Amino acid sequence: MKPDMRREAPAPAVDDVERAHLKEPSDTSHEMFRYAGPDELSGLVRRFWIPVWSLATGQSAPQNVLQYPVCLLVVTPEYARFYGVTSGLSTTTLAGEGWAVGVMCEPAAGYLLTGRSVDEFTDRHVDLADALGDDARALVHDIRSAMAQDPRAPDSHTGAMAAYGRALRQFTPVDDEGLLVNKLVSFVENTAEVTRVSQVCDVFSMTERSLQRLVHRRLGLTPKWLIQRRRLHDAVGRLRERSTTLAEVAAELGYADEAHFIRGFSSVTGTTPGRFANVHSPHRS
Repeated sequence: MKPDMRREAPAPAVDDVERAHLKEPSDTSHEMFRYAGPDELSGLVRRFWIPVWSLATGQSAPQNVLQYPVCLLVVTPEYARFYGVTSGLSTTTLAGEGWAVGVMCEPAAGYLLTGRSVDEFTDRHVDLADALGDDARALVHDIRSAMAQDPRAPDSHTGAMAAYGRALRQFTPVDDEGLLVNKLVSFVENTAEVTRVSQVCDVFSMTERSLQRLVHRRLGLTPKWLIQRRRLHDAVGRLRERSTTLAEVAAELGYADEAHFIRGFSSVTGTTPGRFANVHSPHRS
């Protein structure tokens, strides 16, 4: 089965991708193509993303991302890597001309692909072969061959995603524990009222210790981090989408006060929420 090749419609001002990718409105360094994962990889692949860039000599464009709690597979002309979750701010600097074909996995995937506890990969990446073994060589060859002619062409994208499909379908169906962690992460990501780990424990009838072990093994993180990251994503969305005060955002997201919100946001993103809003919100001057 081929991936869903429908090109996404022009994105609204805020979507779930932009809440993670802190791309400035003035950044025209690259074109991004995103495609839904195919049904055959349900529970394993969330989406494919294919950036294509071209910058003049001497120019560069840092791309800052508040990564979701998922592992990534990335193939470019120069490297092929498996990424664990970056607990802070992930930064990739674009330069020259290039492309990448990436897979945003589902939370369950990292453990299935590597056969190891995903905490080994937190805040680091390894060569794709270290994660997928011998199958990585054919996968990388097929992706680079598909993208060689025209990295912006739909046929190139179809071929590259099909190569991922051939390599990843062996890891399906997702195991029961993987389905549980997918459901758990989805709950936290989509339930703004969740501000305490105990709330997650109550919904999933788990002790805090059992929840800690599950999230550590399958994501390389902590339940508290999941909630903090969701709140940062929500904050990015609030600061982008409409005119609002920092105190209002802090209250909406359940921070103790505005000062706690500013400290939490600044410590991870490297900028204050006020500066971020001034750059990214169309409602501010």
